[in-house]
Amino acid sequence: MTMALLEVAANSAASAFAAQEGGAGRVELCASLDEGGVTPSHGTLVLAREGLTIPLYVLIRPRAGDFVYEDHEVEAMLDDIAHCRDLGCDGVVVGALTPEGEVDLDTCARFVEAAHGLGVTFHRAFDLVNDPSDSLESLVELGFERVLTSGGMASAVAGASRLGRLVAQAGQRIVVMPGAGIEPGNIADLRSVTAANEFHASAKRRLPSAMRRSRADPLGMGAGETRTDVATVRALVAAITP
Repeated sequence: MTMALLEVAANSAASAFAAQEGGAGRVELCASLDEGGVTPSHGTLVLAREGLTIPLYVLIRPRAGDFVYEDHEVEAMLDDIAHCRDLGCDGVVVGALTPEGEVDLDTCARFVEAAHGLGVTFHRAFDLVNDPSDSLESLVELGFERVLTSGGMASAVAGASRLGRLVAQAGQRIVVMPGAGIEPGNIADLRSVTAANEFHASAKRRLPSAMRRSRADPLGMGAGETRTDVATVRALVAAITP
């Protein structure tokens, strides 16, 4: 059986280091994971790049919300891709759609060109396309190496049947990487059903607040951070390791 790989969506440098400690094969670094992720800060990128020995991919997304971008947003994303290249990152995670729900071919071609020398993953914007099969072919033609998808469902488990069809369609041309709702208790079955060899999970947990307060927190601003959990990463990796 082909060796499987776990990619962890890390919302901070600390989460990235936890992913590596737990045995992840790759990190996707982002910020604001609760909003679906946006591009992390320069300082976070530098710290993660200096401390990671596993591949580091960076989410290039200027804002939460849909994936139809205005010209100024595209320019900012191209600058962020160039910044990742300059810092020695291994790849970027991008995506753009048309208002009609198709892959934005022109914009994505610019992303792939700007990432020359880096790996390029198309993110879960794929789950909003009208025709996943045709869109997968578009990503192959554009030169993407990978697509992250839940099969268009709320979780990869719910979308397992479509994921299996996409994996079969992709063959060796592009990697179809299931993501969303993947846990130690379902990843092995998901691999069996889909025949996928790469998986994406955040493996996160809420840490207790470090603040010492003698009164209530009516603003809700003192909660502990969400961070990748080393033990969960280890359990995920163990579940897909022969």
